[in-house]
Order: sequence, then structure tokens, then C-alpha cells
Amino acid sequence: MKKILLLSDTHGHVDERMLVYAEAADEIWHAGDIGDLKVTDTLAKIKPLRAVYGNIDGAAARVQFPENNCFTLEGVNFFMTHIGGPAGKYTPRVRALLDQTPPNVFICGHSHILKVMQVKSRSLLHLNPGAAGVQGFHQMRTMLRFEVAEGKLQNMEVIELGKRGKALAQTVQGTN
Repeated sequence: MKKILLLSDTHGHVDERMLVYAEAADEIWHAGDIGDLKVTDTLAKIKPLRAVYGNIDGAAARVQFPENNCFTLEGVNFFMTHIGGPAGKYTPRVRALLDQTPPNVFICGHSHILKVMQVKSRSLLHLNPGAAGVQGFHQMRTMLRFEVAEGKLQNMEVIELGKRGKALAQTVQGTN
């Protein structure tokens, strides 16, 4: 069994609450729009990290992380990318990739909208953890936590980090 912390759209922000949840995970997954590699450097010092780059990420992030990350963990096939489109109405690029190698779980970010939804037409679970950062239009900063064991996801939890405008924590520059 692996305990996973899934986050996205940090836009260069990490704070103490995020780090507390990171400590409790076995792996941390970041679905893009990292914003500053200090975020992923900080997270990777805590636990193993899987990440993809997002549309705001520069050349350094694009060298360090892939656009798409397909992997299997505990018998579950995952496909993670930053921009995927709405659940079940994926972008043409993502549809083609999903057709090539159908995953059990599709993970994306970008929209800043938390979504956990079964997509019956593709027989997959769609996960978007919302946005953990303080930039964007979202009202509540969110992440997802779950376990992967014996071919299934279990104990899915939404973690609310607080309102976007009332982030208690420091930016990544202050965490070194």
C-alpha cells in the first residue's frame, strides 16, 4: 500500500500545511504549474516525487519533468499530464494518448477546479486536485490524499488548505 499526496498549480508557493501532509505520504505527485523548482526541490527532499510540467513552467522544469507521466503503482495504471480538458471531454492530444494506452486513473491540473469523477465512457477515474497555490481564481486551496493498494484507490480525501487569499504560509523562497 502506498499513501499518495496529489497536488497541482502551486505557482511557486509552498507552505507549512502542505509540508505536514507531504510528510505523511509515501509519495508526492505534482500535476504541473509548479511555478518555481524550489517547490519540487522542497517536496522531493521530504518524499519521492513524481511530477509533470505545466503551461506556466519554464525551460528548467521542462528539462527536469515530462509533459506526460505514465506509470503503474500497486497494479493501477496512471496517466498524469497538466492540461487534459474537462472530465470525459479531453483535448485531442490527450484523447489520442488515452486511446493508445488506456489508464485506470487519469490525473490533470490546470483548471484549478477540484474534480474526482468516474468517466464511464473511458472506464477510468479522473482526478484533478484543484490548486494548492495562492494565485488564480479558485476560492479554496486544495489537494487530494489517497491510498493505492491491490489494484485500487481507497480512502480518498480532499484536503482544504484554506482560502486562497488567506494563505497562512510563506512562499517557497522562505522555506529553504
